[in-house]
Amino acid sequence: MASLPKHRPKKLSLGPLESEILSIVWNLRVATVKNVHDRILQDPERELAYTSVTTVLQRLTQKGWLKCSKKGKAFSWQALISREQAQALHSYEKLNGFLAISNPDVVASFADSLDLASLEQIEAIASRLNHIRRQREENS
Repeated sequence: MASLPKHRPKKLSLGPLESEILSIVWNLRVATVKNVHDRILQDPERELAYTSVTTVLQRLTQKGWLKCSKKGKAFSWQALISREQAQALHSYEKLNGFLAISNPDVVASFADSLDLASLEQIEAIASRLNHIRRQREENS
């Protein structure tokens, strides 16, 4: 399970093309505009300008998802957090949003309506939380 990253992007919400390009960068680990553009154009139905890829990579950098490196005249991009850390961040934000607008009765009612598989997940989460708390107490 991925933990929450120390680095957090400035803006978590991404558009469809931003998400697609970020996924490509995650898959490639280090990517150039050409790498990303070529991957997108593997689909014969797609058309996308090279400059559009550059713009989206720059936007992802500004949002704090990617870092840009320059070696000579070539630029490359690398993700600042892993796909798993991004999923953990999104889940954390959604859960906090749910808890912020819900009172304890609503949360309890929601938890009570979960099916057996979900209850097993909640028990695993509770177990993990207890383990983390014990570690914090031991380190204090």
